[in-house]
Amino acid sequence: MSDPRVIKLADILINYSLKVKKGERVLINSSSELAKPLVLEVYKKILKAGGHPAVNIAFEEISNIFYNMAEKEQLLDFPKAKFLEAKGADCVVNIRAAVNKRALSNVDSKRIAERSKVLKSISEVIVNEKRWVLCNFPTNALAQETDMSLDEYEDFLYSATNINWENVKKEEMKLKKILDKGKVVRIVGKDTDLTIGIKGRKAIPCYGERNMPDGEVFLSPIENSAEGQIYYDLPAIYQGKEVLGIRLKFKKGKVVYASAGKNEKFLIAMLDTDKGARYLGELGIGINYGIKHFSKDILFDEKIGGTVHLAVGRSYKEAGGKNDSAIHWDMIKDLRNSGAIYVDDKLIQKDGKFCW
Repeated sequence: MSDPRVIKLADILINYSLKVKKGERVLINSSSELAKPLVLEVYKKILKAGGHPAVNIAFEEISNIFYNMAEKEQLLDFPKAKFLEAKGADCVVNIRAAVNKRALSNVDSKRIAERSKVLKSISEVIVNEKRWVLCNFPTNALAQETDMSLDEYEDFLYSATNINWENVKKEEMKLKKILDKGKVVRIVGKDTDLTIGIKGRKAIPCYGERNMPDGEVFLSPIENSAEGQIYYDLPAIYQGKEVLGIRLKFKKGKVVYASAGKNEKFLIAMLDTDKGARYLGELGIGINYGIKHFSKDILFDEKIGGTVHLAVGRSYKEAGGKNDSAIHWDMIKDLRNSGAIYVDDKLIQKDGKFCW
């Protein structure tokens, strides 16, 4: 018998997130065979909606075999069939179900980067032209990454996804209205007092139509506006490296000082990637209170209710951003213990709870 939580998640993905209509072609991509229970329920929901499902299930070992054995010509070969498949789909469900989170640790990163460039146009078709949604399916590898048992991780995941998304949307629209009218955001917390200009920038609410779980409102700050300092008490993870105890100081929008308790050299190197890497590309406010704690997975962590995340680097054009960079690194600040957010000197959140 299917887990009722899996059935509910499948219903949310197909009938809420994607809103699949009769006659639409829906591509289901799974990163491993472990997602079979969710893939089957998603498949059923698509058929019930009158859609036409197609399934791609990967075997994690294939990537290792490919990167270890492929000749240059094979590495750079463009998969035309995959491109046509993406072009022909109306919407896409991407299900991550990791078998081994470290599977590609010993693969030459240059080969991965080269292959990513080859596949870029396919991912751009999906991201820019199609309706899509991304979610995790519980696996031992994902549970281990978050220091949980599989049962604990299942509870953690479904408490974040199987919620009333219409209610989340209502809360996010309140926050969007405040931010859209605002000029300056001030973030206060442990070793933190940072002001950021947002006048004229568009706040974008995210309530389960792309990422699952979702639950944030984000915008791209005015590039030269950040002033003050911030301390990140949660780990900041980028390109598989964990950086702890980050402290940043901003002047006229730019990071003028940076330190960390662990992997400081990596932090500095990333900030020196290019001119735009020392400026903010995003301010996001988490609003999903079903996510109770940090998991080292940005899909969940940036949505935690009572946190904010600030990304150095590339901004979002759809949010009015103008900063360009090769990096976009989200760093999460927990405000649930002695933290506050002000908009134009008006308190809107205290200790992780909104004041409305």
